[in-house]
Amino acid sequence: MTVSDLPGGVTAKSTLTPRARKAVVVVLIGAILSLLDATVVNVALKSLSESLGSSLDAIPWVVTAYLLAQAAVLPVTGWAARRIGAKRLYLIALLVFTLASIRCGLSDSVGELIGARVLQGIGGGAMLPAGQIILVTAAGRDGLSKVMAAVGIPMVLTPVIGPTIGGLLLEYAGWPWIFLINVPIAVVGLALGLRLLPRDTRTESVAPLDFLGLALASLGMVGLTYALAEVGTRGISSARVLVPLCAGLVVTVLFVARSLRVVHPILDLRLYRDGLYSSAAVATFLFGVATYGSMVLLPLYFQIVRDQDAAHTGLLLAPQGLGAAVAMAVSSRIFDRIGSRICVIGGVIGAVATLPFLLIGDRTPYWVLGLAMVVRGAGIGLAAMPAMTVALRGLRPDQISDATPQLNIAQRLGGSIGTAVFVVVLDNRLRDSGIRPAQQSGAFGVTFAWVLAAAVLAIAPAIAMAVLERRSRPPV
Repeated sequence: MTVSDLPGGVTAKSTLTPRARKAVVVVLIGAILSLLDATVVNVALKSLSESLGSSLDAIPWVVTAYLLAQAAVLPVTGWAARRIGAKRLYLIALLVFTLASIRCGLSDSVGELIGARVLQGIGGGAMLPAGQIILVTAAGRDGLSKVMAAVGIPMVLTPVIGPTIGGLLLEYAGWPWIFLINVPIAVVGLALGLRLLPRDTRTESVAPLDFLGLALASLGMVGLTYALAEVGTRGISSARVLVPLCAGLVVTVLFVARSLRVVHPILDLRLYRDGLYSSAAVATFLFGVATYGSMVLLPLYFQIVRDQDAAHTGLLLAPQGLGAAVAMAVSSRIFDRIGSRICVIGGVIGAVATLPFLLIGDRTPYWVLGLAMVVRGAGIGLAAMPAMTVALRGLRPDQISDATPQLNIAQRLGGSIGTAVFVVVLDNRLRDSGIRPAQQSGAFGVTFAWVLAAAVLAIAPAIAMAVLERRSRPPV
């Protein structure tokens, strides 16, 4: 039952079957592992360089290789889920991630570590969309808001707690355990997945793999992801940014043009012809810009202006994750009552809560920052995952495997673009400012104005969603 099925747009109370609850537990394990490994390594780069005898120029590839591998594998996950089943794909991806984690922890050189991180990224990149396909299928439309809220919690928590966990493991256990800690958790996930995940259902024959489409989509994603990841260290004018950025854009345009003409593309972009889906996808992208892009600013503020180490920075960031987690826990109930209007409310809350950061200084009380982060996190929790829920809820079951990787791509590209833009703005402002903390804090205030602009921009497609959803209701 959907919003359009009930008078006034109010849905039936969403409930999760025991099968769906079990699936949530298993998928959350994979989601946490996949998302955590994108950030947990960041604090260990210097230690990795010293332990593996490598230059600092090569070590960032430990992070970049993981992100690029995730980007490359995303386009094929929908086809693979149709071909072998979402459960099999999820378990294979988790097994690859587990074995790669062991290899990472046992690496003796930076080359070995980067190679293992590529395999880890392939496993991690396939896990999240495969898990979401499982959840959507198991929960049905009535339980969709609950399972999407559940899987959204690690999306907002892992960027916050990742550096803290990495710092603690680095200090008390050594760098190999940043990777080896995944193994026992993943083994539990594999055992539970084999036992608890619903069996893959037989479907109609699957179209042959669109190899050319896959190549174009993967190359475009890799080019864009690499360029955006390099912006922060090399600047927007660097050839190592401009060349892959332009190449990624050109290849992506070719992919889109071709996908709209072929019968069985690797990703069905015709879904965007539906106004509700397209507005929800655009909102997902823009919320990714405003949410994940801005998450890089506060850690830098605490470390540059307030001279905090990685572990304390992670603790200071906890309020935002707490606010988002609490909001996501209740978002499904609110969503079932008012539909996509919750995205507008969450977007407004997030934008208003960004205002205090425009006035951030070198002596701003921590409790003020914490309160603002709690409220901003609540706005994120009320807006981000409900937008994806709206996009998926109106689709036919056979369209879910196409839509899920597309929405993940939109969200990740939004976060990458936001991060790149905000880091460039911050870097330029820091260069123009002095070396005193008061002057540096002003650079962060200006950059948060850009975050506010992105947050306000994200409200527009959220409003479009609400309007289109209302129009789709039958007359009472």
